[in-house]
Amino acid sequence: MNHSSGSIQSVARSKTLRQTVFWRLAEDIPKPLQTSLMVASIAIPLLLWWLVTTFGNIDPKFLPSPAKVLEAFGRLWSTGELLQDTVASLWRVGVGFLLAAILSIPVGLLMGSFASIRALLEPLFGLVRYMPAPAFIPLLILYLGIGEEPKITLIFIGVFFFNALMVMDTVKFVPKDLIEATYMLGGNRWQTLLQVIFPHVLPGILDTCRINLASAWQLVIVSELIAATEGLGRRISVAGRFLKTDEIFVGLIIIGVIGLIFDLSFQYLLRVSCKWANQKR
Repeated sequence: MNHSSGSIQSVARSKTLRQTVFWRLAEDIPKPLQTSLMVASIAIPLLLWWLVTTFGNIDPKFLPSPAKVLEAFGRLWSTGELLQDTVASLWRVGVGFLLAAILSIPVGLLMGSFASIRALLEPLFGLVRYMPAPAFIPLLILYLGIGEEPKITLIFIGVFFFNALMVMDTVKFVPKDLIEATYMLGGNRWQTLLQVIFPHVLPGILDTCRINLASAWQLVIVSELIAATEGLGRRISVAGRFLKTDEIFVGLIIIGVIGLIFDLSFQYLLRVSCKWANQKR
């Protein structure tokens, strides 16, 4: 009787889990469901876009159909313009973001670890953080001219201060018990910083860089308005002036796809380099 009762409860519990798998709080969902939802997140907007442009009475100048955008993509790709623009934007974002990350991570690490450095730099960083990066364009042109330097510097400014402050906040939440235990085991200040604090916050640092990479791509369009002759931002700007909406969509989609690839790459890097952070509790 007890065995039968236990079996009924087990079946009931299994059914409940299957019914509520979509709404599990702070738990992973089955891989098939995850894959299906990820595909649906792209497929549903594309389907709605096709339905609206096919059956709706909408001027293609305002909303081109997926077929028109695909045709524009083929046209720009065949001439080599799209590849040239993509490489130019990738280079600017890559250099600007990489410089910002290389400098902001150690600065944020020091600010989070030492209250003295935090007190010295946080007010300044907090002040600059609220200054819109595009507002620096006139000064950048004045100081650096109209070459590649102001474009890369604009991306650097737009990423560096946010990245440093977010890394600082990540470090501030390192458990003090962990630091005290390191001292008790004979570790010195720099060993604690490099061998305990940094590995502990590495997942947070990678997530911070992943999030702020989006800011770098958002600044591409603005940076390429500074006398650029190539780039996805310039492509979108020129297409807008001539009402080539299909080319605007091509540029936006390319930026989105590249951003998604980078985002997935950061997630993969996080899983590979910080396997201990992904272990189940």
